[in-house]
Amino acid sequence: MAEDKKKGKESKKKSGSREFEASDIVAPTEAPAPRMKVQYRTEVAAKLKEALGLANIMQVPRITKVVINAGLGRSTQNIKIIDVALKDITAFAGQKAVATKSKQAISNFKLRKGLPIGVMVTLRGDQMWEFLDRLVSLTLPRIRDFRGISDRAFDGRGNYTLGLKDHLVFPEVSYDSVDSSFGLNVTIATTAKTDDEGRALLTHLGFPFRKRAPATKAA
Repeated sequence: MAEDKKKGKESKKKSGSREFEASDIVAPTEAPAPRMKVQYRTEVAAKLKEALGLANIMQVPRITKVVINAGLGRSTQNIKIIDVALKDITAFAGQKAVATKSKQAISNFKLRKGLPIGVMVTLRGDQMWEFLDRLVSLTLPRIRDFRGISDRAFDGRGNYTLGLKDHLVFPEVSYDSVDSSFGLNVTIATTAKTDDEGRALLTHLGFPFRKRAPATKAA
């Protein structure tokens, strides 16, 4: 019996095979953190704390979620518009979008209850940061005659809504596969207590706000 075991080990050595060991397991590598998220943690948070005069780093405003919403009322005449919007928004959001449905029937608009009339998706975590990074660095510069975004679209509590007239500005959308474009809103929810705090947060993250013209003195 002992001789058989010895012969078996020798045959394994000769054939180059060996027994499986725990060291053979390769631990999966974690994906790198989104660039804008790293920027916020390493640079922006400290600068905001100083700029806003906050006593604690935990008081620094941060982004909690991003909601992308497209109202598609004309889909009541052509339901395929919803399918196209679902595909395109999913492509540039990086997360599956869902259709929003009407809550009541309106006969004048030929609208039935439960009919799909829009598309939306809510982003959080790394997907949120990845989308915002692409929005600032790739999408907004593609807008024709772009001169910055308005700083008047805050809601009074530090949340910001950016309106885009044409979804084709997103590089993930193929021109050849789109029959008609649509507009959408991108709402950025923050923990800021005021619009000034929300504006400071987005400015430090690189959002290109349009410069206001200096006020002219009355004659």
